[in-house]
Amino acid sequence: MDHIYNFSAGPAVLPQEVLQQARDELLDWHGCGMSVMEMSHRGKEFMSIAAKAESDLRELAAIPHNYKVLFLQGGASSQFAMVPMNLLRGKKTADYIHTGQWSQKAINEAKKYCTVNIAASSEDANFTYAPAQDKWQLDSNAAYVHYTPNETIGGVEFNWTPKLTHSNNNIPLVADMSSSMFSRPLDVASFGLIYAGAQKNMGPAGLTIVIIREDLLGMPIPGTPTMFDYKVHADHDSMYNTPPTYALYITGLVFEWLKNLGGLAAIEKRNIAKANLLYDLFDTNDFYHCPVTKSDRSHMNVPFTLKNPALDSEFLKQAQAHGLIQLKGHRSVGGMRASIYNAMPIEGVMKLVAFMKEFASNHA
Repeated sequence: MDHIYNFSAGPAVLPQEVLQQARDELLDWHGCGMSVMEMSHRGKEFMSIAAKAESDLRELAAIPHNYKVLFLQGGASSQFAMVPMNLLRGKKTADYIHTGQWSQKAINEAKKYCTVNIAASSEDANFTYAPAQDKWQLDSNAAYVHYTPNETIGGVEFNWTPKLTHSNNNIPLVADMSSSMFSRPLDVASFGLIYAGAQKNMGPAGLTIVIIREDLLGMPIPGTPTMFDYKVHADHDSMYNTPPTYALYITGLVFEWLKNLGGLAAIEKRNIAKANLLYDLFDTNDFYHCPVTKSDRSHMNVPFTLKNPALDSEFLKQAQAHGLIQLKGHRSVGGMRASIYNAMPIEGVMKLVAFMKEFASNHA
């Protein structure tokens, strides 16, 4: 089979080196006679895998000692409920920044547990920008502030980290980093809680990573199911129940791959270079259009439309023939979307840009 470049928004492309190592270790991990899929999650073999994955994760993100790392299931969508269940701590309201479909889902779920204050929204421009922090209308009594640093569907990214400065309150910042986690350096200490599904930028579907400051543990709302209590998972080192063992193993290999590349600063440079190839094309060729405000363009998810929408099907057909797949935009917005996560090599983006130039020339 000819090599393809997979621009899926998730589950997404994984590093070739990781897949090759997983293939080589599939039947017998390090001479133990078992596949990782067969191991007891409490056996010494898998415990060593989990410990190394957490150690590498902590090293990559420079996670402070007063933060717990949790390897959970249920996807980031479960976190939409777990966050208010665990972080309200007797308060009645929470602040949310509304920037698209994923923040909307988080808002809808939080409304089941508290009053949601929409502190800022970009709905007035069809979610094509990230609201500046000086426009946020925060509630000084809110339990936390939640935002989505990168909207996977709309391709809007906060290229800055909010700073909360309530003088009399310690209001934690919460972030759904599912589609931007580990794509650039991360100041964990700026956040009370970070969560991310692995299937976009870190590993396969099935694993969700939560990084939570220790002082936020242990105060869930009454009636919170045991499996939805962060402290339970923290107290049991993410082994309260059987974790998604193989997904955790693959994600650990991705962490090793990132370290070998030079860490998050190095991968950020690669990601910027890839994104610039596409955005430079949009800015110099009116055959294609990116709806996102330039300052808020995502380095991970690049949405675009063709000048003539009637050509969409032909574009996708020819792209696939060139080995460029999963470029169709989300059903809710249409058009095209190229997701260029960490594992997408720059050669894939170069091939996409070359095809797009050729297609535009042939259909001008």
